Amino acid sequence: MAVTAATKTTDFSGFLPSHIAEPIFQRAARQSVVQQLVRRIPLGITGESIPFVTGRPTAGWVDEAALKPASAGSMTLKTMTPKKLAAILVVSAEVVRANPGSYMETMRDALAEAFAIAFDLAALHDAGPTGTAGGGPFSTYVAQTTKSQEVGTTTVANGGIWVDFNEALRKLVSDTDASGRRYRLTGWALDSVLEPSMWGAVDTTGRPIWTDLPSEQAASTLSGGGRLMARPAFMGEGVASPNMTDIVGFAGDWSQAAWGAVGGISYRVSTEAAVTINGTLTSLFENNLMAVLAEAEYGFVVADPDAFVELTNVGNSPVTSS
Repeated sequence: MAVTAATKTTDFSGFLPSHIAEPIFQRAARQSVVQQLVRRIPLGITGESIPFVTGRPTAGWVDEAALKPASAGSMTLKTMTPKKLAAILVVSAEVVRANPGSYMETMRDALAEAFAIAFDLAALHDAGPTGTAGGGPFSTYVAQTTKSQEVGTTTVANGGIWVDFNEALRKLVSDTDASGRRYRLTGWALDSVLEPSMWGAVDTTGRPIWTDLPSEQAASTLSGGGRLMARPAFMGEGVASPNMTDIVGFAGDWSQAAWGAVGGISYRVSTEAAVTINGTLTSLFENNLMAVLAEAEYGFVVADPDAFVELTNVGNSPVTSS
């Protein structure tokens, strides 16, 4: 056929083939602390309405020939709306040699890390990808809880960090939700800033409080799994509040939150656009560069923020082990 125009890298624009997009998307889900603790539901482009119970029916004992008690339950809806997350990667044209598919596959670790940290900051703190307070896209987030527990103030002689974690559990189970049921602890989300304090810490009987779980994740992955107080626990970057000194983790009932995603990761490739690099709008064409724009749409919703307790370390005080 006749050549009507030179083939350019922009001709590769479109949606990643499933055999390339899926590993990238799964990598992002595996490395996000929140996504490992919270159930995922299907999410359409217009969003989803998720029902949750606000009142439960009650039963009563009945005497012979007596009137049986009537009861009712109630439910309400929470809406999960998809929000777009994007990242632009810029490299020299010589590096990718006009092969955006292979380049995206090679850069899946970097994309996964960027997407996972941004998602966790938004879902936990309503923070933007750079840590800007109030920069998150979701209407509900975990840090809306009214419960808080300081970590690191209990002395070793009095039980150390184990006592602090146990007090967080106490604040959960001593409170009830709108339906009258007690809150429960199903898992922990901890920032890696706590890792030095976790190793070597023991409970009141001398047993280590943090136990590793077998995992295929390498040491270089963004988050690691373990068990704390016989519950699943995940530790990784992006769990703490952006200043790294106030909120350092969360404990709670993660069934009271849900997340979803619309499709996989799509991309656009360009050698002719202009991209802001180091604060300066830079021509890709003039500098022989290539930019790859990766995008995904995520949703997140919290049914009841008070099902969680934020773990704080105000002023970055030393955390003591028991």
